[in-house]
Amino acid sequence: MEAPGFWDDPDKSNLKMKELKNLKDTVGQYDKLATQYEDILTLIEMGYEENDESLVAEIRSELDEFITEFEELRLSTLLAGEYDKNDAILKLNAGAGGTESCDWCSMLYRMYTRWAERKGFTIEVLDYLDGDEAGIKSVTFQVNGINAYGYLKSEKGVHRLVRISPFNAQGKRQTSFVSLDVMPDIEEDLDVEIDEKDLRIDTYRSSGAGGQHINKTSSAIRITHIPTGTVVQCQNERSQFQNKDKAMQMLKAKLYLLKQEANVEKLSDIRGEVKEIGWGNQIRSYVMQPYTMVKDHRTDVETGNVDAVMDGSLDLFINGYLKWLSVSQSGKAE
Repeated sequence: MEAPGFWDDPDKSNLKMKELKNLKDTVGQYDKLATQYEDILTLIEMGYEENDESLVAEIRSELDEFITEFEELRLSTLLAGEYDKNDAILKLNAGAGGTESCDWCSMLYRMYTRWAERKGFTIEVLDYLDGDEAGIKSVTFQVNGINAYGYLKSEKGVHRLVRISPFNAQGKRQTSFVSLDVMPDIEEDLDVEIDEKDLRIDTYRSSGAGGQHINKTSSAIRITHIPTGTVVQCQNERSQFQNKDKAMQMLKAKLYLLKQEANVEKLSDIRGEVKEIGWGNQIRSYVMQPYTMVKDHRTDVETGNVDAVMDGSLDLFINGYLKWLSVSQSGKAE
């Protein structure tokens, strides 16, 4: 009997197909850039030969587009981490501050969904908990797309909002915090041993956006790994069994990351440090009053266009982080 080949394993086959598509897309981007470059040179030559100033605007437009796409392709070469090509699982948690923090959590959730839409990625809500009065207390969602984790790993940390709160009758300025945990969706079967006796499995009723399209039975699953205190939840699948399978996959991925603690740099690259949701730990500040500014405290990248950022324009910060990370790693290598 012939031994099963690589393509007979559905998980490995899917990973291989994703990798092939990624390579094909990269080659396609390069070919497009090469064509654009030749077209720009042709337009410049035509402008000189015909002394036609009307071509300047067209050349500038073509050049701006070329630079943008070239920079995007160049940055994609920085995504060389072990899990960068994978889908990403994000979990937003509102910090202290009650309704204000829950509202900030919902604003960030919208920001990331809009960013994903712009990239052509898809969103899958895995768990969702409404705020007591408004907003979201916590939400876990998966972003599906090539290099989703490679881009979104930059977002892991505490996000700080400063604004005049719509929930404050006195119109005072309010500061709110939300933490974001980001991990890769590791599809392959990880070599992680889990003793059933170390697990506490609870069921609860699906609720909120995560369960609005499914029946409201007690099909949602929460799994606690008692020795490490790791908790994962899933309520989006259509059955308790499917939710349990997805939750176990997430648990294995988290425990796998914990297993890498001996290699501190790799662990930091994958998951980052878990910090308290509060003052002094924020990676980025979003100031809406008395002035408008979004600033990343790691890279010093900033912009005054808060509305654009909240509408999903995050590439400025993501690209800045990838450049900063590349320089930092080069310095360590030396």
